Amino acid sequence: MANHSQLGFQDASSPIMEELVEFHDHALIVALTICSLVLYLLAHMLMEKLSSSAVDAQEVELIWTILPAIVLVLLALPSLQILYMMDEIDEPDLTLKAIGHQWYWSYEYTDFKDLSFDSYMIPTTDLPNGHFRLLEVDHRVVVPMESPIRVIITAGDVLHSWAVPTLGVKTDAIPGRLNQTSFIATRPGIFYGQCSEICGANHSYMPIVVESTPLPHFEAWSSLLSAS
Repeated sequence: MANHSQLGFQDASSPIMEELVEFHDHALIVALTICSLVLYLLAHMLMEKLSSSAVDAQEVELIWTILPAIVLVLLALPSLQILYMMDEIDEPDLTLKAIGHQWYWSYEYTDFKDLSFDSYMIPTTDLPNGHFRLLEVDHRVVVPMESPIRVIITAGDVLHSWAVPTLGVKTDAIPGRLNQTSFIATRPGIFYGQCSEICGANHSYMPIVVESTPLPHFEAWSSLLSAS
């Protein structure tokens, strides 16, 4: 859960998010190196006496042509690797369908016969003590930890976006189209997200809450919900 003074990412709770955080740090180091070099050259030019004599600078031109290409390769290769990892879905243990509406989410566990529900934000007046305002819902998405989860995402009216930052998931919900993504929750916990596509007047009032639990707890929860 993010806080007001937080400058970095939330703690990663999935392998994809861990890769994204590492790539962010890698790109930041590259950008910092470039900025330091440019600042050094600017300071050198300001402090040294300028010369107008013609100098053969083929070596310099060769360096400033090849060096940016090397930098782009250093950024492109890990970026493409993560991009393909995010698109790869291999034998999920559970399939969840998320449907965006104005302004709530509907969920269907397609591996179960009768397991579906709507998830609405809890109004501030009804919010229990210790829960987060504008982020808590009446029905959480419960998934087993350390299991590949496939999420099929669509919308019933306008564009929405199903996003949970700590899981590294953000996929658009488009009416008439099925998009899919996947994640693996590496630890138990409660992970918060929100619709990330402006979808109308109450866009900021359709949060997403994913609860990761051990497999026996998930089986008990699914049996209880199916029976009711």
